[in-house]
Amino acid sequence: MAEKDDNLLKKIISHAKEYGFIFPSSEIYDGLAAAYDYGQNGVELKNKIKEYWWRAMVQMHENIVGIDASIFMHPTTWKASGHVDAFNDPLIDNKDSKKRYRADVLVEDHIAKVQGKIDKEVTKAEKRFGDDFDKDQFVSTNQRVVQYQEKINSINERLKNSIENSDFDALKALIEELEIACPVSGSRNWTEVRQFNLMFSTDIGSLADDSSKIYLRPETAQGIFVNFLNVQKSGRMKIPFGIAQIGKAFRNEIIARQFIFRMREFEQMEMQFFVKPGEEMDWYEQWKEKRIAWHRSLGMDESNYRFHDHLNLAHYANAACDIEFNFPMGFKELEGIHSRTDFDLKAHEEHSGKKLQFFDPQEEQSYVPYVIETSIGLDRMFLAVLSGCYKEEKLEDGSERVVLALPPALAPSQVAVLPLIKRDGLPEKAREIISSLKFDYSCNYDEKDAIGRRYRRQDAIGTPFCITVDHQTLEDNTVTVRDRDSMEQERCSIEELKSRISELTAMTNLLKSL
Repeated sequence: MAEKDDNLLKKIISHAKEYGFIFPSSEIYDGLAAAYDYGQNGVELKNKIKEYWWRAMVQMHENIVGIDASIFMHPTTWKASGHVDAFNDPLIDNKDSKKRYRADVLVEDHIAKVQGKIDKEVTKAEKRFGDDFDKDQFVSTNQRVVQYQEKINSINERLKNSIENSDFDALKALIEELEIACPVSGSRNWTEVRQFNLMFSTDIGSLADDSSKIYLRPETAQGIFVNFLNVQKSGRMKIPFGIAQIGKAFRNEIIARQFIFRMREFEQMEMQFFVKPGEEMDWYEQWKEKRIAWHRSLGMDESNYRFHDHLNLAHYANAACDIEFNFPMGFKELEGIHSRTDFDLKAHEEHSGKKLQFFDPQEEQSYVPYVIETSIGLDRMFLAVLSGCYKEEKLEDGSERVVLALPPALAPSQVAVLPLIKRDGLPEKAREIISSLKFDYSCNYDEKDAIGRRYRRQDAIGTPFCITVDHQTLEDNTVTVRDRDSMEQERCSIEELKSRISELTAMTNLLKSL
């Protein structure tokens, strides 16, 4: 079980602001809670994460295409999807701290603490028995671990029943029985549990009445479902096929916190994969493997990832899991993979009166496809990359540096060109090199401060390569190329720069590893 590292999160928030990745929204007016702006380096990193997802999902698959649906949709869309009636969070307040929490999350955090006790027992046993350790046997036979697991199962069952039946008295009773305390005050003085709908509503047109009420979309998936037939027919798509989309979504989160992990305005990268009924579980397993491979290709420590199977399934799902990442706040959901059955298309059929089916020419029959969904929060992915690549290093000479060890293909600037001094024709030569490279790579020019300070600045924003122009450059047309991670330097001719940089920073390298 990962321990929270609030200090690391504070460092990342500070680093993100200092180096132009993320700023608080409307900061000159004291900011707006749970809203952030991506700065000059942040927007570059964000766009490259999007590009890598899009190319891996759409470009690399012949049977997956993309769309960009409108944020505004007909209000019946959200009635059909269940969001109008069921898109609610169970909230509870602590009377002493005046803090508000999601009641189900309080219980889930308690379960995580019990799971942490199991993990500690397993770790101790692994050290004690060494290579002879059989984890499965230990977990199923150790009396203490078995009791912990039985407790988890019991809590999960009660939580599931209270949520499914909207039995908020039972949910509060569970919180009280488990003696769950407010993380801020330590008090167990709770209010009743009540529901809160998360959708933002607004008015469209000139009249503010019930007929003009619409919603900002709380997810991007419905834009894909309502366009199922448009894409299938215009693209002559055959089952199985997928539709991908990157777009903004909006949720009126009462408890938006933990930096960009949970915000009211956020961006999703989703793909809905339409399959023949009965084949959904095979595709569900395939997409689990494809998605974890995509994450691992970025080169961050593999121990940062784990799968978490849902015990409490959404009403539309017959299987669901999360890829969790070890954020500074501990393991949290990064991406969801869900088998959504045929719920969405059938619901839109019912509410629209239009058939949303696929005619299978081989079986000579029409059917409503089942859907496998992969859904990742772009902002959460950004935070995962930022926190997973943030490193504080002590060097051999006793000095320290902060480096963002980003995959070169995702770095905001892939190359920094630095004249050693600001005279003797070196800045002019550096500008020539920038002019030749900027068509293919994101470049950064920096001539302020001593060269060592400039190297540290580029390390902090994750620039993989620094090209230093010195007096020898004017003599033999060579430059010094410094590697961010090893800090090693070597001479390279200007003519070879493009091929050298391309070999090391191309996104193709990541795609080929999938």
